[in-house]
Amino acid sequence: MARETKRQKSKRRSPQPIDPISIGNSIGKKNKITLAFVALGGIVTVIVGVMLAGYSYLNYRFVKAGDSAEPQPIVFTVPRGAGMSRIAADLESQGLIDSAFIFKAVTRLRKVDNTLKAGEYSLDPNGSMEDVFTILSEGKALLYPVTAPEGLTSAQFFKIIASAPNLTGEMPEPVPEGVLLPETYMTPRGMSREALIAKMRSSQSAYIDALWDGRADDLPFKTKREAIILASVVEKETGVNSERGLVAGVFVNRLKRGIRLQSDPTIIYGITKGEKLGRGIRVSEIARKTDWNTYQMDGLPKTPICNPGGAAIAAVLNPMQTDMIFFVTDGSGGHVFSKTNAEHEKYVRALRAREKAAKRAAQQR
Repeated sequence: MARETKRQKSKRRSPQPIDPISIGNSIGKKNKITLAFVALGGIVTVIVGVMLAGYSYLNYRFVKAGDSAEPQPIVFTVPRGAGMSRIAADLESQGLIDSAFIFKAVTRLRKVDNTLKAGEYSLDPNGSMEDVFTILSEGKALLYPVTAPEGLTSAQFFKIIASAPNLTGEMPEPVPEGVLLPETYMTPRGMSREALIAKMRSSQSAYIDALWDGRADDLPFKTKREAIILASVVEKETGVNSERGLVAGVFVNRLKRGIRLQSDPTIIYGITKGEKLGRGIRVSEIARKTDWNTYQMDGLPKTPICNPGGAAIAAVLNPMQTDMIFFVTDGSGGHVFSKTNAEHEKYVRALRAREKAAKRAAQQR
């Protein structure tokens, strides 16, 4: 191959000439892109800053205490089905929050705007919007008592519930005797009557379920229903708390020995279904056979004769250990207990003598 000439080598090795205009254009493009990114970053930073400042301001207003001149709590109602816009507007119109817009905005930003619960609430007009939200979202509604006393029948309970002004809705179908637990129930305004009765039923079931496994051994009944029947008789026999265990003990003794309960309230229930008799029991009524008259039947009545309270239920599940078989009223609300029929008859004669003396004294006035 022919050797290259010096001129050819020199020409091949010499660098290409640099175009200053091309280089300038390239650098200019890179600078523009960089400047654009810097400008965009600055805009984003400003936007984020504005948003954070706005959110901080909204939160400041949200947690800031109110400045109402009203010192007393205000009753505020959240209607069922009401949306956030209506609730916020009502709160603002009643002076309970400063701004419906801020209340809605903050709760929506926190994604908790759908947690407010219907009900009637007592709100402090000088509390913060956050305080108001907490009360409404936790459902801390005002509660009203509905008292169902021990010893009433289911029909008598229904009358109380039907007349309770803070309850709503129609009365449900009648329930069996003895399935409701007597106590004072705290109910929100607008609770349905059906819901309260269901709660009373479930409360009794839960109560006896909790005690059942811890019941005394060798009781003369096998089922929870039978325990409720006996508890209803105990409930009607005495209203003295300290006597319930002893009365239960007497009835348990009689059932174990095959002795009839001979409880006067069971006679009355067979006549009036639990309503007051308004007079003494007649001899003919003692002799009348019904599904409840324990003077004329062995064992327990067919059904409870009332709704027994928790103390009576607990008493029959763990009755007092006693030798007593009889008891009679002492004329002052309590009872006199005895082991033998002879002793019992002595107390009965003493009671009748006191009753006659009191009757004569009343006639002489």
